[in-house]
Amino acid sequence: MELCEQNFGLFLKALQFAAQKHRDQRRKGSRKAPYINHPIQLVDILWNSGEVRDINTLIAAILHDTVEDTGVSPEEIRDQFGEDVRGLVMEVTDDKRLPKLVRKMLQVTGASHKSPRARQIKLADKISNVAEVGADPPDEWSLQRQREYLDWTEQVIKGLRGQNPVLESRYDAVLAEARRRVEEDMREGS
Repeated sequence: MELCEQNFGLFLKALQFAAQKHRDQRRKGSRKAPYINHPIQLVDILWNSGEVRDINTLIAAILHDTVEDTGVSPEEIRDQFGEDVRGLVMEVTDDKRLPKLVRKMLQVTGASHKSPRARQIKLADKISNVAEVGADPPDEWSLQRQREYLDWTEQVIKGLRGQNPVLESRYDAVLAEARRRVEEDMREGS
């Protein structure tokens, strides 16, 4: 579904919905940026880098962490934004009932099985997260933990490749910059 006045209104509704649900959350970085900046950045990446114009993909990107991180139900997403958006959101949502290591492994093994639109959302999500680790890592993350995170995202991205070469190239550039910073910091610390 392409962008038009009616579904732009739905996009704005999703933005407001996500802002309300994430209102008390902050990013993990040392700057503790408002969490809503992350889903907004995903849409920016999808629109400006990936040239994604499908409104439901953009809405799902805005909502991608609401079920996982705010307690919103899949039914609430469906009722507010439709079955297609609900399906996309659920496709990129980790099951928080599972242990963290299992969730991380499932992201690696499940990446290649995602729909094309979900793969693009996951690509944008990893671009955003890797950029943040490179520029503003969590205070409690050691350089080794940062390196391990970057390695893990690379494994996830392997399964997402082949969908949007521009997003893949942007991920590669962001990853290279984050790795450069981590390796430089490791050399300075030794």
